[in-house]
Amino acid sequence: MAAAAAAAMVLSLAVLLFIFIFLHLLESFLWKPERLRAKLRKQGIGGPTPSFLIGNVSEIKKIGALTSAAKSTEANSVTHGWASNPFPHLEVWRNRYGLNFAFSSGTVQTLCVTEIETVKEISMSTSLSLGKPDYLWKDLGPLFGLGILSASGPTWVLQRKIIAPQLYHDKVEGMTSLMVECMNSMLRLWEAKVENDGGQSEMNVDGYFRTMSSDIISKACFGSDYSKGKEIFEKIRALQVIMAKESIGIPGYRYFPTKKNREVWKLEKEIESLILKVVNERIESRSNEQDLLQKILEGAKNLKEDDKSLNITRDKFIVDNCKNIYFAGQETTAITASWCLMLLAAHPDWQARVRSEVLQCCRDRPVDADTVKNMKTLAMVIHETLRLCPPGTLVTRQTLEDIKLKNIIVPKGINIQIPIAIMHQDTRLWGPDAHLFNPNRFSNGILNACKNPYAYMPFGIGPHVCAGQHFALVEVKVILSLVLSRFEFSLSPSYKHSPVYTFVMEPENGVVLNVRKL
Repeated sequence: MAAAAAAAMVLSLAVLLFIFIFLHLLESFLWKPERLRAKLRKQGIGGPTPSFLIGNVSEIKKIGALTSAAKSTEANSVTHGWASNPFPHLEVWRNRYGLNFAFSSGTVQTLCVTEIETVKEISMSTSLSLGKPDYLWKDLGPLFGLGILSASGPTWVLQRKIIAPQLYHDKVEGMTSLMVECMNSMLRLWEAKVENDGGQSEMNVDGYFRTMSSDIISKACFGSDYSKGKEIFEKIRALQVIMAKESIGIPGYRYFPTKKNREVWKLEKEIESLILKVVNERIESRSNEQDLLQKILEGAKNLKEDDKSLNITRDKFIVDNCKNIYFAGQETTAITASWCLMLLAAHPDWQARVRSEVLQCCRDRPVDADTVKNMKTLAMVIHETLRLCPPGTLVTRQTLEDIKLKNIIVPKGINIQIPIAIMHQDTRLWGPDAHLFNPNRFSNGILNACKNPYAYMPFGIGPHVCAGQHFALVEVKVILSLVLSRFEFSLSPSYKHSPVYTFVMEPENGVVLNVRKL
């Protein structure tokens, strides 16, 4: 009798547990997402109807496939009206549902914002209630972890306090000679190649720039040269390419032992091991370096192991921030410099104008921090390049509490997305020539380049704006000024203009130029 009663109790508990789990899954995957969408619909924000669990992922892939098929039938040319290429579904839904609309990626509910006054409100908000989306450290955790690129709240505040001061103007100016040194080493390789090829050489320049920018970030921030960090950069690059195709928000997908996930997990472990090796070598050397790595190590000492308020351990704090710096330091500068050379090659009149300015500024002195400050035409070209070909493609935020933006009450748990490329080429903001390369629009500075300066956001917006933007701009100026002072270049017939998304917007087939020494 007692055994039967015990068995009945166990069965009852099992049924209750099953019901609890079932209701929890319904809440997480159905009821909560629907409540969030309903709150936006009541405020007049429309969007496509999602499917259970996968949201609008199928429709996103369908629109992408149709766009790819259409592009493959077009003749290749350097055109800039490609803002919808990486995310064609955003352009389709924007035209269908309005400037602000909602959609779902798996169970992640997203409010896409392209109405400029709402964008302005997001830019001006300093509230910690607007953080980074949690899918960055969940679905994309192997690449971003909980580093400065993906963290929110107290974690992000601590990281910003440590990292940002190391990239302020005075610090960057002190790094300029290092940038020149690394760049000169690369240009000597170019000179040798051009000479060996008989005076003109075809080069895929973005590969050179990626190696060179990696060398700069290694020396400036980690106290070592590219050769020591080469394996880290290569593995982060491999992880970046794999994870760029990840579908976020699909429940449990990242835990399935698929071939791709197994490769991701393997790379993640290898990258962590390599970074900790660099860290341990620094600790054992008892170095007095005051570079960014040292500041991260000192900041990590202030963490308690498994500190619940920060949700991050000491080793994870170090590894994730190093991963973020390796990734951002390599990609942003290399891609921007590559796009700049491509545009100058396609517009020889502007190439000649910038070269004339560079030679004039450097006539009696070497390239340094003060020299590049005076290169106004070069700055205009860089800003126009960042407008047409921004390395970053999306500004993303997540509401950690209910928040009011203009006339929209955005409920807690919504992801906010601003498509940078679409904002940068909106003819209502930039005029009818928004798709054309016209550096003159920046002749009176960024604030006067278009109808609303908040439409220009190549380094993000608000408190989470890229901490390394000044570093990147100075580095690109140094790169371009040195290249232009020694070489002239044109687009190779083999160049195929095809921007592709890999968390940054990069040239799918590289930037192939014909390079000739002056």
